[in-house]
Amino acid sequence: MTRYKLTIEYDGSGFVGWQRQSNGMSVQEVLETAVERFCGERTTMHGAGRTDAGVHALGQVAHVDIAKDTEPDTVRDAINYHAKPHLAVVLQAEVVDEAFHARFSARERVYRYRLVNRRAPLTVERGRAWHVQSPLDLAAMQAGAAHLLGRHDFSSFRAAECQADSPVKTLDVLALARAGEEIVVDTRARSFLHHQVRNMVGTLKLVGAGKWTPVDVRRVLEAHDRREAGPTAPPDGLYLVEVVY
Repeated sequence: MTRYKLTIEYDGSGFVGWQRQSNGMSVQEVLETAVERFCGERTTMHGAGRTDAGVHALGQVAHVDIAKDTEPDTVRDAINYHAKPHLAVVLQAEVVDEAFHARFSARERVYRYRLVNRRAPLTVERGRAWHVQSPLDLAAMQAGAAHLLGRHDFSSFRAAECQADSPVKTLDVLALARAGEEIVVDTRARSFLHHQVRNMVGTLKLVGAGKWTPVDVRRVLEAHDRREAGPTAPPDGLYLVEVVY
């Protein structure tokens, strides 16, 4: 039995999320089915993060155990062949030690959220970014984001269905930058609460629109109450960029 570490890219708009579910096609199901088609083995693929419906990945990581003696490049190419026409591909396959676990061995996860800030509707970016028509003040959003850095109780940014043992997380990076019409939010932490990134972005959007001040972000954080924070940003703009081991 050989354990393979897979680096995976997918367009989340056609999936119910990473994890297998009864209400539609998941990325996990597509890839597990592809493995079975090429080697006849029923496997379980363990992902580093359970991305929601509509959330994309540029560098999701998973591991899978395969009994058939196969070169890593063949594993990659065979999965990609049998995963068609679904928009999920293996970028790289590597042989790893059996102690490696895609989820529990991870040291950091890197996410990016994209907002397109313009009046005109989206065309080629539709489903791949949050379209915000009202002007956004980047400096105000950056000042608000500064209150979230470090170790905090992030209950105000936690989804009701979150299964994490504790709401306390350490946010290492929360950086915002503008490039033309696009505002990019990059964030990095060992782990995140369910919807934490999207809830932080929804709150910072209110700051950028002038409805809240940067100091209001501190008030929301200290409230430890999801009802005090802004709305959950759409999944369209969220990308799992990298998992660090």
